[in-house]
Amino acid sequence: MARYKVIINRSTCIACGAAPATCNEIFELGDDNGKNRVVAKYSVELTHEISIGIIPEELYECAKSGAEVCPVSAIRVEKIEGE
Repeated sequence: MARYKVIINRSTCIACGAAPATCNEIFELGDDNGKNRVVAKYSVELTHEISIGIIPEELYECAKSGAEVCPVSAIRVEKIEGE
């Protein structure tokens, strides 16, 4: 089963809440700086500048929708190759 990496550039993020509103299974506004981040369940790295998570294939469409609604293109979703 494929897995995907979700990368959020928190420096670019404007904390509008569009991605969490679209896909709250993956995205949330952080209590650290108010910017978007991957929820703890899928998070593998979190700093003030970046949030990275690994998600299962069944959440790909949700993650993609969240990335597409981001008005500043701060979210990328990439397939993890070689799995």
